[in-house]
Amino acid sequence: MAKKVMIDPITRIEGHLSIRLEVDANRVTDAYSAGEMFRGFEIILRGRDPLDAQQITQRICGVCPVSHGTASVLAQDMAYGVTVPKNGRLARNLILGANYIQSHIIHFYQLSAFDFVDMEAITQYQGSDPLLCDMKAWVQSQTSTNMVYPAAPFLPRYAGRYLEDPQANILAVKNYLQALEMRALAHQMAAIFGGKIPHVPTLVPGGVTERVTTRQIIEYQSKLRKLQTFINKCYLPDVIAVASAFPEYFQIGKGCGNFLVFGVFANSDGSQSTFFPSGVLTNTYLRSFDHTKIAEDVLYSLFSSPSGLSPSDGETVPAPGKSGAYSWVKAPRYEGIPMEVGPLARMLVACRQGDPPQVKEEIDRLLSRLGQGPDALLSTMGRHAARAIECKIVADQCAQWVEELVPDQPTFQDFEIPESTSGYGLTEAPRGALGHWITVENRKIARYQCVVPTTWNCSPRDDRGVPGPMEQALIGTPIQDENNPIEATRVVRSFDPCLACAVH
Repeated sequence: MAKKVMIDPITRIEGHLSIRLEVDANRVTDAYSAGEMFRGFEIILRGRDPLDAQQITQRICGVCPVSHGTASVLAQDMAYGVTVPKNGRLARNLILGANYIQSHIIHFYQLSAFDFVDMEAITQYQGSDPLLCDMKAWVQSQTSTNMVYPAAPFLPRYAGRYLEDPQANILAVKNYLQALEMRALAHQMAAIFGGKIPHVPTLVPGGVTERVTTRQIIEYQSKLRKLQTFINKCYLPDVIAVASAFPEYFQIGKGCGNFLVFGVFANSDGSQSTFFPSGVLTNTYLRSFDHTKIAEDVLYSLFSSPSGLSPSDGETVPAPGKSGAYSWVKAPRYEGIPMEVGPLARMLVACRQGDPPQVKEEIDRLLSRLGQGPDALLSTMGRHAARAIECKIVADQCAQWVEELVPDQPTFQDFEIPESTSGYGLTEAPRGALGHWITVENRKIARYQCVVPTTWNCSPRDDRGVPGPMEQALIGTPIQDENNPIEATRVVRSFDPCLACAVH
């Protein structure tokens, strides 16, 4: 008989997520993903000036605010019929690229690494590195007390197998500490053209408000080179070390097997072409993406709005007492099918399209080092590998974009807000496909809807009872100890959930 296992809350993610598992014979037979809070930004935006949208929606998330600001200004670019000049397009890419880099680094080191890295190994350190000596002393002082939560947030933790090589653990702990500095550096890089971070004030319809100077270009390049060094010498090697030590996670957490990408980083002015291309991958078959095929189901979501609505017609009507519903996350579907979104989806679609070519090159190189075939990417560890590969590619591409900037050239195109209009902005947050839809009436926001990456990945069942992508990834996961379900938390964190974004 199946036993119910609750993981509530899931820690080291953004927002409030509860996972309910049914475990039989040490294997997950069913899973339920529940977003546990309601925020309702779409309701807040009604009746506001449209130019408030890119600032208010950035407050949805402090980790990926640039993505929400980007989606909002793209929707308004379309609604107002404005074309962004080259410097504005490049500056947007550079701000968003910096946000990608910091997000991917913090996900691996601060959120996921200690699913695999043995923090207690630092107590065996015998060297003289001041960072590691300070960490060793701190852990020893914390764990020697009778505190209920010693050395939080690292301990206590689930029991289970961690990295067994002491030196690999110590190196990972050192890189964990350096990752905090690297994340701050990426934030500083984003602020060069973004004004500040998080919640960038310079993103506006028509481009950005910050002008480009030679000094800014040099400063961005200087910080980027340090980040590239960290990615190449620390992040990628650490992912390889973890993947080599836990090869079984290339067989765990496959998910729904369907992948959706909206596309991100504009290639040219006024064009729909993007550096990471859009596409839909189902059963290894690649198709073109069509935004009209998106709809949201709500049978198991705590909303009373009708099911099957397109986001352009979407409604946000909370129903906290709704019978049978178990999540504040809606269930978006593409042609009625659940879709995984995120770095893995972007890398798979780009690899199949052969554009950009460096994606396939980096994937082949990494899998070769790990002795894995291409199907290994469809897994828990594959998501970590894809994210690290993408981080490197984005950083390298930022180096090219910054060289294309021309000092003192326009970064912004003026516009008028029509009496009535509508538009949508489709982009990719670090966690996956992100869309904003806006309707303007009497020059005020009449309707606004967001469909975010974690809404796709952490969705509950749809109206046909089909589980969401993460729910499907959990089904079949082996659980050695029902009281210590570390295997399930590893699967969940591989998606990098952001429930603060999803609960709309």
